[in-house]
Amino acid sequence: MTAETVAVPADAGDPGDVWFVLGATGLLRAFNRAGVLSAADVHVARRLGQLGGEHDERVLLAAALTVRAVRLGSVCVALADAASTVSPDDESRTGGAELAWPDADGWLSACAASPLTAVDDADHPPGGPGTPLRLADGLLYLDRYWREEQLVRRELDARVRRPVAQVDVGEVRTALDALFPGAAPDRQRLAAATTALRTLTVLAGGPGTGKTTTVARLLALFRRLPDGPPRVALAAPTGKAAARLQEATDEAASGGLVDVGDVRTSTLHRLLGWQPGSRSRFRHDRHNRLPYDVVVVDETSMVSLSLMARLLDAVRPEARLVLVGDPDQLASVEAGAVLGDLVARPAPVPHPPPALVRLADRDLAGQDPDSDEVRTGVVRLTEPYRFGGAIGDLAEAVRSGRPDRVLEVLRSDDPAVQLVAADSPALRRDVVTAAAALVDVARAGDVDTALRALRRHHLLCAHRHGPYGVAGWTRTVERWLTAWMAGYADAGEWYVGRPLLVTANDYEVQLFNGDTGVVVDRGEAGVLAAFSRGREPVLLSPHRLSAVRTVHAMTVHAAQGSQFDRVSLLLPPEDSPLLTRELFYTAVTRAEQTVRVVGSEAAVRRAVLRPIVRASGLRRR
Repeated sequence: MTAETVAVPADAGDPGDVWFVLGATGLLRAFNRAGVLSAADVHVARRLGQLGGEHDERVLLAAALTVRAVRLGSVCVALADAASTVSPDDESRTGGAELAWPDADGWLSACAASPLTAVDDADHPPGGPGTPLRLADGLLYLDRYWREEQLVRRELDARVRRPVAQVDVGEVRTALDALFPGAAPDRQRLAAATTALRTLTVLAGGPGTGKTTTVARLLALFRRLPDGPPRVALAAPTGKAAARLQEATDEAASGGLVDVGDVRTSTLHRLLGWQPGSRSRFRHDRHNRLPYDVVVVDETSMVSLSLMARLLDAVRPEARLVLVGDPDQLASVEAGAVLGDLVARPAPVPHPPPALVRLADRDLAGQDPDSDEVRTGVVRLTEPYRFGGAIGDLAEAVRSGRPDRVLEVLRSDDPAVQLVAADSPALRRDVVTAAAALVDVARAGDVDTALRALRRHHLLCAHRHGPYGVAGWTRTVERWLTAWMAGYADAGEWYVGRPLLVTANDYEVQLFNGDTGVVVDRGEAGVLAAFSRGREPVLLSPHRLSAVRTVHAMTVHAAQGSQFDRVSLLLPPEDSPLLTRELFYTAVTRAEQTVRVVGSEAAVRRAVLRPIVRASGLRRR
């Protein structure tokens, strides 16, 4: 058997480590000891082999790698490229011995012939249910994820091909002229025109590029068209994101910007009618479609493949679907990177809808009508309104994968961006100054100022645990604050000025995972917990809070959808598997005024040069 090799130790680690499977043999044992396969990956593969009567260790290795892929966010594994694309989860386990990879051709043939695998290609009829694995176009899937990917592909392709019925181009142009009176090119106008004329629009763009403003104008556009106000649903994958979308929509309406009508937001799970314990899981599906004419989903980068499949199954075929998000941010914590796939995938049609082409060149914002983006309904907003200057330069250098340019910006002596060590006096000064200001206004009972003070400065981490994680930095900050302010936190659990992070959705009090708040002294009303929610803050007795923790630091994942005046990004060492370009970019774009990167130049380079690669078949033609 021909082998490709990577360096690993002959017997890495302590055999008593829970990572290791003592009974594993052959390839499963070697890859488990190398840190490539976890115990769970090995156990699932061995059990599948027992149930299916499969003893070929190459097939069992492929099954384990497929389980691992889903665990790490991919929906499949490309066996032909696995030797060069799969690395240990924990790189500290690699050493000096050699790990043998099966020959690619023989490996694929063995998997295709296995009773565990259904093969889907021109030489094999589509397999039926009952096999746990699916081999399609050289990609190996767990069968469930192959079926979900096929559903997403089929529904998206149908939407790209399906025009909106009975839309008058002249009426659309009149409405566009009223809502977008600026000079050409105008990509926000293009997004509105695209949404008016087709049943799928992907509105992509970084923070501060006007995505929410565009959504508000889309809603106003629909109200101007002669077929009457449509039934609209606004949704997001998390409660926090849904609440922020509601606030932004309310702000647009209250400011007199546009007439968006009375629209309410919800989580995607609530929109689809999640039924805990039910075999069908959601009330709405292809047999019980959602009743809406327009469905807008914000923060789509956080939507997993499984949830996207359930959404596409439930939206009426003739309804307009608008997917909004930043494809360069961190993707869903579950399997799939659907938004990135949608932006990058080839178009299934040769030309865009004729009605869209008939609009003026101005409405195409200078884009080629036959480009893949125009044909698939993708509109990328590129003009930043929230920040520019050094932060914008840093974000673009990270996004485009240029480490030398990233370090050049960080060393530019611009006060808006800095690279410092973990023992930087400036970092400690920022942390204690922001916390002291928060305590002062919280003790004075000034709720609005206290909530604004929460945004003044934030520590963002890649890890939850360990010396470079949220837990370790929280302990460090608490030591700093105790030394800085006499009596800090002496009042018990609900001390005034305690910053709070909600860690689970609580629909009874309308707080959501990721919401932040602060404990304030309200005089005769006593000590209350205050949270931002639209124009009026939410004030609650702390004893009504079911799942909160102190938030002196948070993960970058938890910060998605939030904005802070100043951000300090705490990078782990360069060998951390969580150190990626998307994490770096997401953290940088949380800041409006200042970004401080705390870590080594080596860690910065490693992050910029390591994009998250999630295997998927959606990008293939």
